[in-house]
Amino acid sequence: MFNSQIPASILLKQKSVAQKQNSIQTTIDWSDAYVAYFDGLCEPVNPGGVATYGLVVRRGGRIIFQDSGLAFAKPWTLEASNNVAEYSAAIHALEWLKQSGLKDTAVILRGDSRLIINQLKGSFKVKATRILDLNRRAAKLLSEFSRAKLEWVDRSKNSEADRLSRQAYRKFRLESSRRKNFPDANVF
Repeated sequence: MFNSQIPASILLKQKSVAQKQNSIQTTIDWSDAYVAYFDGLCEPVNPGGVATYGLVVRRGGRIIFQDSGLAFAKPWTLEASNNVAEYSAAIHALEWLKQSGLKDTAVILRGDSRLIINQLKGSFKVKATRILDLNRRAAKLLSEFSRAKLEWVDRSKNSEADRLSRQAYRKFRLESSRRKNFPDANVF
């Protein structure tokens, strides 16, 4: 489904999130915000490999939560992609922030995927059907926060989340090799 097929209510909600973000950025003190860094990968091939995510939540420079695991896609299918992994990480971060009762607290969601950040801001269209539902889910979660903003960061500033996504991939690979169902990477 392409943006022309996305219901107007979702597109308006995304624009509303972007407008809300722009209007509050100048009035909020972001120095004490919860900052959620997210990252995803799909290895050994993208798409079609194993999609994993990593996330780190900091406040005042201190890590208060971190998580990693398989993305919202079955490994070794064409649904598994880097973008699915990135969205999975963002969604897991937003869900943790929400479940922690932080919907009315200043929150910054940072990732090194320009695509994901700009799609959530409403600046880029969602063209790939495999990420459409994930985009909607992330946008809905983001709209539930009264003081949230999205920021793109260089990969070098997202190394902790990157490390966790790679760690999740290695863990999957190790566990799969023990069960003898990890395909030979040379097949790809």
